[in-house]
Amino acid sequence: MQFDQFAGNYKQLLDRTIALSGETSEYFAEYKARYLAHVLPHDFSGKVLDFGCGVGLLSRFLKQHLPAARVDGFDVSRDSINRVDLALSTQGLFTSDMDLLARNYDLIVVANVMHHIPATQREMIVQDLASRLAPRGKLAIFEHNPANPVTRWTVDRCPFDKDVVLLARSEISQYVEKAQLRLIRRDYIVFMPRILSWLRLLEPWLAWLPLGAQYALIGEKHA
Repeated sequence: MQFDQFAGNYKQLLDRTIALSGETSEYFAEYKARYLAHVLPHDFSGKVLDFGCGVGLLSRFLKQHLPAARVDGFDVSRDSINRVDLALSTQGLFTSDMDLLARNYDLIVVANVMHHIPATQREMIVQDLASRLAPRGKLAIFEHNPANPVTRWTVDRCPFDKDVVLLARSEISQYVEKAQLRLIRRDYIVFMPRILSWLRLLEPWLAWLPLGAQYALIGEKHA
């Protein structure tokens, strides 16, 4: 797959691309894990799938912030899967074969993956992921916000985002609803660069403002 060519230096390329923010890829991965830990029950101990896990950067923080959870990972890049830390891969299933994935996940996370999926396949992928949720399971989708000019500038310069088309929040909302999931959260996230880090405590109160660098949607399966 095309991402195999980036597996060896994925983090370095991403860090270089987002340097304008003053942060590294770890900051943005942990941001998402912290967000999920905040919106999930404090004693969450379910089964998690990191869909499009790459080399396991987000998976590591999911395990850190949801310590009682089991974390699995899927990615089309076999080379990336082979680079997932053994501390993760020995505790869960990390694979490039979707047929091996379970159908009883309590949480499936799709972080900045949808814009890499061809437009004709996006709805089908969301429906498939929804079918892999346990009752009351949640599908959390994070994406770049095309309404943010800095985000567009960054994506345009990212080597593995070449020629991608970003998705409006409304597009993903439609996929989630068509998959018969109940939308329980729609938040804009990531507002302050490092130079304004002292203002980050305000970010949860800005979730309604469509200027965040990214957004998060969470759909829940019926009981």
